[in-house]
Amino acid sequence: MKVRFALMLGMLSAGVAHAALPAGFVYLEDTIPEIRIDLRYSGSNNFLGRPVAGYDNARAVVSTPAAQALARVQADLKPFGLGLLVFDAYRPQRAVDDFVQWAEDLSDVRTKPAFYPNVDKQNLFKEDYIALRSGHSRGSTVDLTLVARDSGQALDMGSAFDFFGVESWPEHPGLTPQQRANRLLLQALMVKHGFKPYPKEWWHFTLEREPFPDQYFDFLPR
Repeated sequence: MKVRFALMLGMLSAGVAHAALPAGFVYLEDTIPEIRIDLRYSGSNNFLGRPVAGYDNARAVVSTPAAQALARVQADLKPFGLGLLVFDAYRPQRAVDDFVQWAEDLSDVRTKPAFYPNVDKQNLFKEDYIALRSGHSRGSTVDLTLVARDSGQALDMGSAFDFFGVESWPEHPGLTPQQRANRLLLQALMVKHGFKPYPKEWWHFTLEREPFPDQYFDFLPR
């Protein structure tokens, strides 16, 4: 009886660790075991200054073709001693709704010095930093950077992830030669493997041939 109970418990634990996802989605670490993941919206190191709705116990999820393309990027980085660090992947719609609610509360400016010092919060919608929908909710958009493969040290990209301002534009003229080279390497490899960049965020890429171009999901990966 004890042996049977232990086997059942093990099966249940495995099911929790690898909860079923909708068809066409995968856990990123299952496809790329060596990829580094730091989901910023599951903690307080983000522009809301707190965990975001839908990110409790979250795991990085993407569409299957996006995961396969990222695996090819990771493979191309290996000879350079580099790898990928993912800040965000699939984002449930309830998280986007949380962003919108935060942006509409003009009294909450706690994170302004760190994340949007030169942007008026009331202009976040107008300047396309916040929107009612996000490509992340379609499952083929990722936010990421480059890191040293062994140490995990992030390369200097010239601005922090989720910094709202011209400093985060991929072609920002105020970059040092090394910062520009780092951004160009990331962008070149992502584009090579089928992703398109976003003109206001050096870290943001969407798979061009995404499988769900018109669907916005709200399932919760666990």
